[in-house]
Amino acid sequence: MIKSSWDKIELYIISLWLLFILIIVVTIDVPICIKDNCSFIGFDKLILKNLIPIVSFSFFLLGVVFMYRFKYKLQGSQRNNIIVKKIENRNYEHLTFLTTYIIPLIAFDLTKIKYVIVLFLLLVAIGVMYVKTNIFYTNPTLALLGYRIYRIDAEVNGNYIEGIIIISKENVSLSDTLSYRKIHEDIYYVRVRI
Repeated sequence: MIKSSWDKIELYIISLWLLFILIIVVTIDVPICIKDNCSFIGFDKLILKNLIPIVSFSFFLLGVVFMYRFKYKLQGSQRNNIIVKKIENRNYEHLTFLTTYIIPLIAFDLTKIKYVIVLFLLLVAIGVMYVKTNIFYTNPTLALLGYRIYRIDAEVNGNYIEGIIIISKENVSLSDTLSYRKIHEDIYYVRVRI
């Protein structure tokens, strides 16, 4: 399913939703006047004062579109026959990405252009690492939307495979039988079979 770097870039943009929201909150500048002699500053000036929040909001909306594409790709027929033999909860990886990358980036002084450039360069560098190392499943937005991460050893179609990363909206337990859709080499989206 995740066949190209573009799919991973889409998931990276989704993972930055919280950062985009925080940037909007920190940088939005809409003048409010409650006096009698107030006047509208004009759309040009308002847009220039809020260029960073507008760009952040645009990327947030782009992330919404990419999330719907991700959900669409997860639909459809799924293969059967994963039986969980060993399981390890890896939900902390969502928090690792959030605390290591997202939260420190919001501390930049985004009123100064040099910090905006540094933030952009850091986001590009983190994105390149995110794509090249295949850690796209460590996505805090997916955690907020109820997805869980597990690392399992399993019997897959009669073969024993170690170290599979699975993403699920359900709790997965030892000995569960799962339906799956392969997302990437050793990363699967699963549903518990009843």
